Amino acid sequence: MTASNLMTEGLNLMLVGMGFVFIFLTVLVIVTTLMSKVITRYEKNVGVLPEEGIPAPTAVISQAMSDRQHANDDKNLITVLSTAVHKFRSRHK
Repeated sequence: MTASNLMTEGLNLMLVGMGFVFIFLTVLVIVTTLMSKVITRYEKNVGVLPEEGIPAPTAVISQAMSDRQHANDDKNLITVLSTAVHKFRSRHK
């Protein structure tokens, strides 16, 4: 195989590969756009927030457990903030 023949085969393989990727991505964009249009046409509530608000991701956890966890988080946050303020004031007298 000569160098020019090898170079031609390499360019041919590159163009076929790039063409395949371009066609695949184009089809992917077209299918995604069509799917989005179909969904928005048949589903009327797309993009509409419910009146009662968005449910929390931790809605499965009981309310008592959630309240205790928030109280612990608040105590930890106050401790961390107090320590940070104390360090800042001691460094910047």
